[in-house]
Parts: sequence; structure tokens; C-alpha cells
Amino acid sequence: MTGAGAVFKREFSGYFATPVALVFIVIFLLTAGVFTFELGGFYDRYQQADLSPFFSWHPWLYLFLIPALAMRLWAEERRTGTVELLLTLPISPTGAVVGKYLAAWLFAGLSLALTFPMWWTVNFLGDPDNGAILTAYLGSFLMAGAFLAIGELLSACTKNQVIAFILTVVVCLVLLLAGLEPVIGFFRDWAPPAVTDAIAGFSFLTRFEGVSRGVVEARDLFFFGSIIGACLLMTVWVVQARKAE
Repeated sequence: MTGAGAVFKREFSGYFATPVALVFIVIFLLTAGVFTFELGGFYDRYQQADLSPFFSWHPWLYLFLIPALAMRLWAEERRTGTVELLLTLPISPTGAVVGKYLAAWLFAGLSLALTFPMWWTVNFLGDPDNGAILTAYLGSFLMAGAFLAIGELLSACTKNQVIAFILTVVVCLVLLLAGLEPVIGFFRDWAPPAVTDAIAGFSFLTRFEGVSRGVVEARDLFFFGSIIGACLLMTVWVVQARKAE
């Protein structure tokens, strides 16, 4: 973990040194608002004071916004050749990977925290279960972290940011759709039940739906934590393997 703090500070401040931070935050807040009020019908739900229309769209927002945030983490470093300079400093590959990841995750969390007017609005209009809302925020933050870890891994595998973006979107889409009935039904016709259950268990939608309702289960937390940990470990391996390229 040597140098993780220094990389974190460099990466996090770098978001605000360019228009990247402003553009990402504005797009996230605008799309979240449009999906919540226009597509989710937030004001049309009679006597229901909750943020279900808000959180139900988060997986689909993250499907495109988080890969856009993650695609530059290593692809840009490899394209410009600065990855060699970075790794010649007294910074371990693990520290560099974790530092970059934490900076991007904190930035994503900051964007999510800026949606607090939604929480204030639902409390003004009714008497919601604030514990469930807080849990849903936690689940959303963990899901963003899992998407981001996948994106960092795929960004480390290529020098092209566009390729990293497309690969991340495809992988995350597969993980989102894994638990839907059409997908499960396809495998149920010929695969053993254990395989079908394993595929369904990788569904981000299924995991997030439980947490967004205020139900926190250890297996859901373990799932997101495992995805993050496994992807970071593989990213360290990829960075070390390609250090000499």
C-alpha cells in the first residue's frame, strides 16, 4: 500500500483541476432528476413517501456514468506513457491501484451525496423511513464501487479509453441482467439448478433491490465487497504484468 495516500490526493485533486468533475456531477444530477420525476413519476405516487423512483434508476445510471469515470484511470496513463514514471516512484503497484480507486470512488460518492435535496424533499412531503433511505444510499454507493472496480480492471487492460468504456458497459450490463427471468429461463432449460442459482446470484439488480428496500444482509455486503476486492487484486496483477510494456 506504499504511496496510496499520495496517489489518492493526486487523482482526487485532478478531477477538479479540469472540467471533468463539473461535467460528471451535472450530468449525474440532471439524469437522476429526469429519471426520478419524469420516468419514475415521483409526484404521481399517491400517499407513498419514499425514494423508490429515485433509487430504482441508479443501476442504469451507473451502467454508463461509472464506466465513463473509470475508463481513464489506467488507459490514459498507459497511452501517454506516464505509467512507467508513476511506477518508478516509491509507490507500490498495490498503492497506485488502491489510491486511484479510492479517489474515483470518493468522487462518485460525492456526486451521490449531492442528491441530498431528494431526501429533504421526501421528508418535506411526508414521513418516510429514513433508515431505509440511508440503507439505500449505502447500497447505491457499494454498487457504484463494484462498477468502478470492474472499470479500473478493464482500463488497466487496454490503452484505449473507448475500448475500456465499452468493455466495462458490456460486463456491467451482463451482471445487471443476470438475475432477470429471461436470462434465468434460458439457462434453466438445460443447465443444472446449481449453475442457474450461481448465475442469478451474480445479479447486481437482485442484490441492490434488497438493500434499497432497507434490508441489509451480510451476503449482499459480502457480494459487493468480493467483487471490489477481486477486481482490485486482478488490477494489481495486470499493472505488474504490463509494467515493462
